[in-house]
This record gives sequence, C-alpha cells and structure tokens, in this order.
Amino acid sequence: MLTLVPSKDSSTISLEVNGKVKKEDMEKLDKVIQEKFKDHGKFNVYAVVHEFDGVTFKAMAEEVKIDIKRWNQYAKLAVISDNKSLKGLTEASGYLPKVKTKHFPLGEMEEAWEWIRS
Repeated sequence: MLTLVPSKDSSTISLEVNGKVKKEDMEKLDKVIQEKFKDHGKFNVYAVVHEFDGVTFKAMAEEVKIDIKRWNQYAKLAVISDNKSLKGLTEASGYLPKVKTKHFPLGEMEEAWEWIRS
C-alpha cells in the first residue's frame, strides 16, 4: 500500500510504502501529480519504504505508463529504506533521462530531505 504523507517541500511528493503496491496506488499517485504539477511542472519523489512485499503486475504496468507520460517532469527520486535490495532498484530507476536517484537508510531521512532539496 502506498500512502501519501505531508511533504516538507512544495515541489516534492512524499509517500510511504507498507506492503504490496497495487494499481490503485499508482493511479492515486498519478492523480496527485496531475493535480499538483499539471503537465509541465518538475517534481521530486521522497519515498519511505517500511515493508515492501513487491508490486502487482498491474501496478508495474501503471508505473510504466506514468513514467512515459511524466518522464520530462521527474527531477529527483529519494528512496529511504533499510531494504538493501531496494538500493539496486533505486539506481536502476534512474533510467529516465535527467532523473537523479539516490537510496538512503531509514536513519538518514533528514539527509534525504537535504539531498532532494539541493
């Protein structure tokens, strides 16, 4: 489940992940991007991952659609998690041109905010 949480930065979408990410979660995220940033505003994503049980196939397909539609709007992606396998996934998600990605352990949430705002 993906939950949107208050952000410390107006150009950043802040969210938490607990469990499995589903298509509905990705649709909710896309709706927020659409409302806040329309089709032209640059934005960052600050994602705190507590428990990660994977992504459904439909959620993955929805994410690809979002990435294609919004590729030129992404600026930075910070993934904060103690799950070491997510570090490789975070780095791999930097496949979009001009998107900076970085993984942080849960103990470095403030450092992640500093990086995303720099």
